Amino acid sequence: MAEKPERIEINLKPGARAEAVETVNAQNTARSLGSGVLDVYATPAMTALMEKASVLATAPFLPEECSTVGTSVNIRHIAASPLGAEIRAESELAALDGRKLSFTVRAWDGNGLIGEGQHERFIIDKKKFMEKTEGKMKS
Repeated sequence: MAEKPERIEINLKPGARAEAVETVNAQNTARSLGSGVLDVYATPAMTALMEKASVLATAPFLPEECSTVGTSVNIRHIAASPLGAEIRAESELAALDGRKLSFTVRAWDGNGLIGEGQHERFIIDKKKFMEKTEGKMKS
């Protein structure tokens, strides 16, 4: 009879939170990323910063062999931010359902809220995930 895989203990609870910060520069504008034609903070950059904050919120609670991958984003970009503005994104774990993690995410510049929404991630075993992903190239 095959052995059951070891169950991984994760001490992660709703309320876990973290933030990530970056400055609007030529590389993260809508013009540079192709999501618009203006030199303002790009929606894809804001979304990535929110995802980064979510990764940071979970990392201290995961064993070395695990990580998370993003699977869903539902973001509203409310206000534009100019070159030089400092952007702060915050993520808070709102719910856990097995390996599925649901976050509330928000971002601000010096003048207030610029974005908000929900983000989902799944806890994965890094080695198994990469083996499966790299296996796609062999077919």
